[in-house]
Amino acid sequence: MDALLPKVLESKMVVDADNIACGSRHAAIVTRQGEIFSWGEESGGRLGHGVEADVPHPKLIDTIRGMNFESVACGEYHTCAITVSGDLYTWGDGTHNSGLLGHGSEVGHWIPKRVSYLDGMHVSYVSCGPWHTALVTSGGQLFTFGDGSFGALGHGDRNSTTIPQEVEALSGLQTTRVACGAWHTAAIVEVVTESSGNGSPVSSSSTKLFTWGDGNKGQLGHGDKEPRLCPQSVGALYDDNISQVVCGHDLTVALTTSGQVYTMGSSAYGQLGSPTTDGKVPTRVEGKITDSIVEEIACGSYHVAILNSKKEVYTWGKGTNGQLGHGDTDDRNTPTLVNFLKDKQVKSVVCGSNFSAVACLHKWISSADHSMCSGCRNPFGFRRKRHNCYNCGLFFCKACTMRKSLKASLAPTINKPYRVCDDCFAKLKKGADPVSNAWTPKVRNGIFPRKSNESIDKDVLAPRSHTQLSRLSAAGLCNQSESGNCKHELKLDLQNRTLFPAQNGNFHLGGFYTPKLSLSPVGDSKKNLPVSVSRKTSRAASPASGKSSTRSSTVTFDDSKQMNDGLNQEIITLRAQVEDLTCKSQHLEAELENTSRRLKEVTAIAENEAEKYKAAEEAIRSLTAQLEEVANRLPTCHNAGNTSPTAKHSSDIEHVFSSCSHASSMMSSAPSNNKCNANNLSTSHGTKVQTKKSETVIHNEPGVYITLSPLPNGSNALKRVRFSRKHFTEEQAEKWWAENGAKVCERHNIIRAY
Repeated sequence: MDALLPKVLESKMVVDADNIACGSRHAAIVTRQGEIFSWGEESGGRLGHGVEADVPHPKLIDTIRGMNFESVACGEYHTCAITVSGDLYTWGDGTHNSGLLGHGSEVGHWIPKRVSYLDGMHVSYVSCGPWHTALVTSGGQLFTFGDGSFGALGHGDRNSTTIPQEVEALSGLQTTRVACGAWHTAAIVEVVTESSGNGSPVSSSSTKLFTWGDGNKGQLGHGDKEPRLCPQSVGALYDDNISQVVCGHDLTVALTTSGQVYTMGSSAYGQLGSPTTDGKVPTRVEGKITDSIVEEIACGSYHVAILNSKKEVYTWGKGTNGQLGHGDTDDRNTPTLVNFLKDKQVKSVVCGSNFSAVACLHKWISSADHSMCSGCRNPFGFRRKRHNCYNCGLFFCKACTMRKSLKASLAPTINKPYRVCDDCFAKLKKGADPVSNAWTPKVRNGIFPRKSNESIDKDVLAPRSHTQLSRLSAAGLCNQSESGNCKHELKLDLQNRTLFPAQNGNFHLGGFYTPKLSLSPVGDSKKNLPVSVSRKTSRAASPASGKSSTRSSTVTFDDSKQMNDGLNQEIITLRAQVEDLTCKSQHLEAELENTSRRLKEVTAIAENEAEKYKAAEEAIRSLTAQLEEVANRLPTCHNAGNTSPTAKHSSDIEHVFSSCSHASSMMSSAPSNNKCNANNLSTSHGTKVQTKKSETVIHNEPGVYITLSPLPNGSNALKRVRFSRKHFTEEQAEKWWAENGAKVCERHNIIRAY
């Protein structure tokens, strides 16, 4: 269901978002530890998990774990991310295969893959549109790739490219930011101007807005609706320095360094923030944000969100899906404050196609909360030190932060355990793998860690615990004898509180765990000296009754229940994993079946082609045999005196078309007035075998091939003349030889036999 008001992101584990990106139906975040989580509707591999399954909660992309990313961007069908070292990873684009990933092909990828065409370059910023991608390097170069319709790539044409290609029009200039719309692009470029002052030239730099691509709705800001194939500066904003720019479907929003917002493009749904403007030129958004300084802007397909210096969020534009956050689906044509976020410490704001998201700072802690433990509510003092929970950020005593976890969201470094409170430890354990990430204290100084899977006999532990208590009591007496003030404080402490067990089922006395143990010290509170209690106190304290002459503290533990709960939780986790693996197995089996079916089809096609090839070979052999039979039937010699000129000419020219060659015809000919000589002219069979090594083929002109045989006296004998079927018919070949035969014989020193 659509969320009409902002709601906290539900997650199986606590994540500390450092960077957020939203697409059309998916989102991704980068944590402070440099890991990327993604969720939403899977389509073409844009989530990066390698499985075609929707993900309802943030899920870590395992294939790039530990690579330390700093930013992420989401398009409609693909996702891009940049590492701290400046490498660009892309994935998705398996739905339409538009070449959005920059890998040199239109093939989609279901897991992140590094763009190798940018080796040696440090990518600092990337933006994803529905059909193209743009990036900026640390050296100020701008690269674009994807669908080039309407000139959105800025290369001076409408051609598409599947590899990053630099925008030559901005070569030599320093590009700082870029934003991709549906079919247009905008970039912030640093321009250096020189002016003369006091007789010497003075150079100054300023950041200007350049736009290109489709301008049908005026989103380029040039005052018309014409497209631009190359970047062109927006003249209306030439006097302003631009710090940020974002693009919607047919909308462009720019933020100046002075905190003013300008919009240009379509006025549908009130997304320009000004009811009277037509959107052809940049117009300043005023209204409720006129007197405020805007720090950040974000843009969806048809709505806009801004964050000002007071950490207030304003939205306007299309509200059909509740993306404005005002609790309804109404459109707004002027900036409207999101009251639900009024008391939140908003850090940043981003927009997807039809939804919005904000990142808020962790819960603010008042100065009063600094003085007591957030768990047991006991005040901090000389003996009770203050510790932070590295997951929620609250303050706890040492007893309430005994557990450590590798998944703490506020951990300065990854893969290192940090203290967390019991509540956070339970949350982290619930969302973690079956293998526990807990770090229990080592056995030292008489401390025995509790084992949840071991049953400890009460009778066996009782004597040992009483011995330990007596030692602690003696040590406490020695210490108390040195200072009367300390003794007085201990008495007051004993009168004001009673020890209770910690939440994890362990009772801490002098660093000694006593599970399943009941302690009942009996005696008059005035006569008996108080027991020296370790600073590892319990989570809760209750004031004792002053009227009671005897004091008893009974500690009850229910380890079996806690152990059963833990086992049940692990069973649930394992079942979920089994179901996940089963789905993956079924998916792989389906893919295997499809591959096997395709293999069978290809095999059948190959067999069919092989049969056709064999049939063709048989046909060729048959035609060759027929050709040889026809050649053998032809007369080898004719008497020049008994034959008419027409008969001589017809018998002297042998025109044979081969069925094995697609463009050649065989002809053996001699001059019509020449006497036939077996050494000079014969059929194509018989002489060819005898003089194969000494024959020479001359390409006389296009389509005419003359075969000569050298004679001992240095002259040549004519063997055959071949005419290409592409250039000559049989009649044309005979006519050509009648006209050019004598010239050919003279040119190639061919002896004529009479």
